[in-house]
Amino acid sequence: MTSVLYDVPGPKARRISLIGSVVGSIVIAGGVIGAVVILSSQGIFDADRWAVFVNEYARDVWTQLGLGVLATLQAAAVAAVIAFPLGVALCLLRISLIPWIRIPTQVVLEFLRGMPVVLMILFVLLVFATSPYVAVVSGLVLYNAAIFSEILRAGIQSLPKGQREAGLAIGLRSFQSRLSIEFPQAIRRMLPSLIAQLVVLLKDTSLGYIVAYEELLRKVKLISDLEPSLLFSAFFVGAAIYILINLSVSRLAIWIERRGSKKAAGGVAKAEPALVETAAK
Repeated sequence: MTSVLYDVPGPKARRISLIGSVVGSIVIAGGVIGAVVILSSQGIFDADRWAVFVNEYARDVWTQLGLGVLATLQAAAVAAVIAFPLGVALCLLRISLIPWIRIPTQVVLEFLRGMPVVLMILFVLLVFATSPYVAVVSGLVLYNAAIFSEILRAGIQSLPKGQREAGLAIGLRSFQSRLSIEFPQAIRRMLPSLIAQLVVLLKDTSLGYIVAYEELLRKVKLISDLEPSLLFSAFFVGAAIYILINLSVSRLAIWIERRGSKKAAGGVAKAEPALVETAAK
């Protein structure tokens, strides 16, 4: 018995897969236990190293972490809101049929994609003498706009050629076909990649630490500077907050994607039984 893409594994293959899974689980569990033992021997789990999150200073500590989360989300949200429309515009220029528009845009996109985000942030900060917030947002916008543009271009190129030909056949201009027919389909098709890039954008806000932007990572570092013994606990809590935020964004994206799929499925008109019977006759 075969499936569409591969042969269904037989008893021997299933046994080998099971053994590999068990061995892998044992290795991972052993690594986790070993790490816990090493950290415990260093006193990482001592109560005094975590007391700052529950004692009389806990309110100030959590307040600072909350301000860092707000600064992180603010920079990420503003950068995303600006970067996505800019990415759409760059995509339209990149797929233009006019060479003197398409080629310079391609050069600009390759430059933005090849430049590290931190260099863009430093360039904006030092050359234009802006605030750390503006520098962080500007660097994130420039880099992620280029990435969004390439993701959308890949989505458009993956569409059947008949989509564009149909748009042109009904009298739409090339630009109108792009916006009304191709882009909506490309966005829906590339939604997982777009959401993944949003998660990357959110994590890249931590680069604001270099330019003294008061985001979550910098707040965590300031807390760890209060006492050297707080280094691990502070960064552990910071990492947990980052993971929680990214998981929330991913779950939100899955919900949006499923809701869009349900709407698309619900938009298909069902034929009336009487009409079906009439057609059959």
